[in-house]
Amino acid sequence: MDTITNDVIMTSRPLPTLSAMKILSALFLFLSLAGATANAQPARPVILVSIDGFRAEYLDRGVTDNLARLAAGGVRAVAMRPSFPSITFPNHYTLVTGLRPDHHGIVDNEMDDAAIPGQHFTLKNRAAVTDRRWWDQAEPVWVTAERHGVRSATLFWPGSEADIRGVRPTVSPRFDGKLPADARVDLLLSWLDRPADQRFGFMTLYFDDVDHAGHDFGPDAPQTTTALAVVDRAIARLQDGLAARQVEADLVIVSDHGMAALSKDRLIRMQDIVPAGSYRDQIDGPYAAMNAAPGREAELAQALLQPQQHMQCWRKQDIPARLAYGRNPRVAGFLCLAEPGWNIVFGDDAIARLKGGNHGYDNAVPEMAAIFIAAGPAFRRGVVLPAFDNVDVYPLVMRLLNLAPLPSDGDIAPLLPALAAPQ
Repeated sequence: MDTITNDVIMTSRPLPTLSAMKILSALFLFLSLAGATANAQPARPVILVSIDGFRAEYLDRGVTDNLARLAAGGVRAVAMRPSFPSITFPNHYTLVTGLRPDHHGIVDNEMDDAAIPGQHFTLKNRAAVTDRRWWDQAEPVWVTAERHGVRSATLFWPGSEADIRGVRPTVSPRFDGKLPADARVDLLLSWLDRPADQRFGFMTLYFDDVDHAGHDFGPDAPQTTTALAVVDRAIARLQDGLAARQVEADLVIVSDHGMAALSKDRLIRMQDIVPAGSYRDQIDGPYAAMNAAPGREAELAQALLQPQQHMQCWRKQDIPARLAYGRNPRVAGFLCLAEPGWNIVFGDDAIARLKGGNHGYDNAVPEMAAIFIAAGPAFRRGVVLPAFDNVDVYPLVMRLLNLAPLPSDGDIAPLLPALAAPQ
């Protein structure tokens, strides 16, 4: 068994590639339902909320009373497994497409593509983030919604600033990381004050306070607990704003991944393992991704593909099937995955940047587990779901929007017990 730890949340279901049969069957379903949903509107707004870096166990720390009440009065999951790699952009795009990163193309927060020469994708490269070519391997919820006449408004969701497949949300402001959580809520609520014929069927909201605190100080730090309370109050502000406007909404609250504590005593120094100059385009951290320098692939493979302490390495084509990763051309030629809490570094500058916490580890380990909470008229009360994969959120959201889902890796079956009317 290809594992680096025995401490896992739950064994997820097998992760096959999207087979031709699965694509054809899902496409048949989509086409059969498309006519019926071409002009459909959801019964009420669907609001998808992401709390970046909210580890599943944070909900039990006693500082998120509003989220706890929502969960108790609606639906919560024991945990939600992110997709690998357990980082921000790949998992946010998975949540709104139902596809693993290998299938939707956002395989990392930082990547290259031979088909997009001269442009390196990073979160801070606005030219890349707004370039549809990086996103066009999949179609997110808001694109399908807009094509079916369901207006959408996205507040800082990754991908929403690009005209994916030629379509953007009706409203999608430019990301502003300095906008406080309360102000983000107020902006979303202001969109609900529009005339009835200009309101939105699908909306998203994104908070990054918890992720920033987890990175800077670690998951167990008091600063992270404070960030949890800040976002919890923002959720209460959203609920109060909806109630004041007499707006019933279906809320789906998720996170993209969890967080693990780091230590400078748990470092894997790649410069001590691989020959200098044998690699390029490296990414380090909980996992390392790199391509071999021209003519040095065999040398790099010999160094990496032997037993390593606290990490495992593979050629991309040999990455274990359970990670569902390595077939997309944007994935680097070699991947090394560290044990939770260990950090792979290339040089002293990476050590200097090391802070309190990070994510990107095996998506099955408890530290990476994400949250799932849902409440509103569409949901039953007091339901606790077993752990499930985050690809399953997409078919749920499409069901709430009364839209036929596109072919995906997701399956609504694990979430049917949460619905008041599952059929």
